[in-house]
Amino acid sequence: MIEFDIQQTDVALDYTPENDAWWVLRELKTHHQVRISRAFTFRDSDLISRPKEDEFGDLEGGVFRFRFAKRKEGYFRIAGRILDMEADVLIADKGIPLERKLFVAERNIGIFKRIAKVKRNGGDIIVGGDRDGAIPLDAFRELLGRFPNTGELNRYAAARVEAIVGEFFDGMSDAREKYEAYLSKRKSSVSKKPLRQESLLQAEIDKYVYLRDTISAWLKKAEAYSERDWQEMITKVILLLLPKYVAVLQNVQISDFYSSPDKIKKRFIDLCLVDAGGNIDVIEIKKPFDNSVLAKTRYRDNNLPTRELSGSIMQAEKYLFHLSKWGVEGERHLTKRQAKKLPKGLQLRITNPKAIIILGRDRSTKHSEALTPDQMFDLEVIKRKYANMMDILTYDDLLRRLNNTIASLTDRKAEIG
Repeated sequence: MIEFDIQQTDVALDYTPENDAWWVLRELKTHHQVRISRAFTFRDSDLISRPKEDEFGDLEGGVFRFRFAKRKEGYFRIAGRILDMEADVLIADKGIPLERKLFVAERNIGIFKRIAKVKRNGGDIIVGGDRDGAIPLDAFRELLGRFPNTGELNRYAAARVEAIVGEFFDGMSDAREKYEAYLSKRKSSVSKKPLRQESLLQAEIDKYVYLRDTISAWLKKAEAYSERDWQEMITKVILLLLPKYVAVLQNVQISDFYSSPDKIKKRFIDLCLVDAGGNIDVIEIKKPFDNSVLAKTRYRDNNLPTRELSGSIMQAEKYLFHLSKWGVEGERHLTKRQAKKLPKGLQLRITNPKAIIILGRDRSTKHSEALTPDQMFDLEVIKRKYANMMDILTYDDLLRRLNNTIASLTDRKAEIG
């Protein structure tokens, strides 16, 4: 058991071993440090007090007290080494209680170590208070609430196994059944007579309803799939979603002439699309994480893109740059390597290539609220900034486009009916 004792200038951690207390002293003597509660690492110099031995050689009381943090200027400063990381952690001394679950999630996942891995810049990790770069307390509480508990981790593992095994044996039966029903419906409308426009419109409506329902079903089970799974699934329907394209190319090798001046570097694009004229574009498909488009913190009343969105944009820009610089030689090289995946005789063209990025959600889910009108406006500003070279879509954008397409086709069919 651990408890935090907060004083005017310091914070101490009191540790009471459940069984044998001697192991703490053995660790300190042998290794000059000890790991407490699978979360905190203390040196022998951090030890303030220890239990005394009684006449039988037992440790009376069994309480070890360690120096945990300094209290100064409204913050508790915790040395990074105590949390097995380089950066120190500063936690506001008001508004959030010190307890173990503040530092460790289920299955002993170090919360601040995870934050340090994704933090853009080095330096201290600050929670609460009014310092620049601090994580707001509300955002930090939400972060803690979203760390999965043991039950969620078990369910996630079960869902992943079910998804993988189901794909192996059954091949996504729900989507297949819907698709077969759609194909069957289209077949029944075919006759020797020329198709009437109503039949064509209905076939299009059926296609887009199928796509919308399929993607909606996948989004309900988003946590069960990895990013590679999402790429595979979206690849199955992308040519129906974007009918201007006729081929999908995976793991496309391109040449980078700029990163290393003395040699040509190989780079790989996960997915490319080819239109009917042979023009090649790039597509980035990310797992639909909640809150992955706009950051929690604001800058001068402006909503900023998240690291995932900024990183995806930068990655796509580099792919477009290297493709464009490759020129005619690259067109010949790619056409030769990808010939088996292209319609016969189609030549690839690198003509002002564009990018499509699909990521994140902007509508409410079980983990997050919908973006506010103000956030949606700022997101649209970000999209339009890059509109000349890429199309940035959330998964909810995809669903809205499908719904609008279905509504438009339905109205047109009604007008001629």
